[in-house]
Amino acid sequence: MRHKYLKNVTTLNLNKDICTNCGMCINVCPQEVFEFNNSRLVIIDKDRCMECGACEKNCPVNALSVRSGVGCAAAMIKGALTGTEPSCGCGSGCGDMGKGSGCCG
Repeated sequence: MRHKYLKNVTTLNLNKDICTNCGMCINVCPQEVFEFNNSRLVIIDKDRCMECGACEKNCPVNALSVRSGVGCAAAMIKGALTGTEPSCGCGSGCGDMGKGSGCCG
């Protein structure tokens, strides 16, 4: 089962202009965020990204960027693992998501 995190909060970006379509990110991504479409690399579901940083670290041409270990996805994971309320560390917890405050707003 592939997990989804919060919608539209991941810091993942793909620069298609410099991507060589090597597929390394497909090999290392634990959430199957990437695939080939007509021999071109695409992000199929950005909301699956848990911001682990494996794709960025393994991209030979630096076509991918992600702020690993930050953002709401990391906060949700840490909260689930520790049994605590998720917090992005920016003064407001992810529980405030709908209120427009903090990094989840």
